[in-house]
Amino acid sequence: MQLTVREVGQFLSVPEATVTRWIKGRGLPAHRVGGRYRFNRAEVLEWATANQVRVSAELFDGQDAPGDEAAKLVSALEAGGIVRKLRAADKRSALQALVEVLPLPETIDRDLLLRLFLAREALASTAVGDGIALPHVRNPIVLHVNRPQITLCFLEKPVDFGALDGKPVDVLFSLISPTARLHLQLLSRLSYALHDAAFRQVLAQHGASEDILKELRQIEAGLAAAGARKAAS
Repeated sequence: MQLTVREVGQFLSVPEATVTRWIKGRGLPAHRVGGRYRFNRAEVLEWATANQVRVSAELFDGQDAPGDEAAKLVSALEAGGIVRKLRAADKRSALQALVEVLPLPETIDRDLLLRLFLAREALASTAVGDGIALPHVRNPIVLHVNRPQITLCFLEKPVDFGALDGKPVDVLFSLISPTARLHLQLLSRLSYALHDAAFRQVLAQHGASEDILKELRQIEAGLAAAGARKAAS
């Protein structure tokens, strides 16, 4: 979905002039189409997460269709699982270890997926600060899976991912979806959740699975309440 400057401003809760300034000064990804800026939704979300810019809760209004419960963070994380003490010596071996534990169909070429992860990292680091990275390929990972999945991996030791804040990474999130739309839903919600201080803290502590899921439930309950209030108004 291509967004306008106005829509990006709404999603990031800033004036249009700030959006234009961020394009020139902070590397907000934008494309010129007919003399006007247009934005890729996934690229905006990735940039916002990496640059500590909170996305508006309005981003989720009307996204969910009936039967989309699996697109919620809690459901997706329960499907993808939490992996602990993943061993890695550097970024490449961390990505290789991640690819090996992803719950993928047997027909998926994991070596190819690793090369795609590495190619994306060559363009820019997927680290988003505070020791967290969101490894992904340039386009959404759309595979023949029954429902969206988020796999959360904790590394045994932090490794350098070239993060903007200079901190090594020991928390990896990977998203897998059956459709691009569901990928964007998950990415939107995860980007929003990663601005929650309590959620970041439990991740930094490599907290218990039930504590991680508890924080996510609270975040999604807040999103649902905000959507209900707006609908009522």
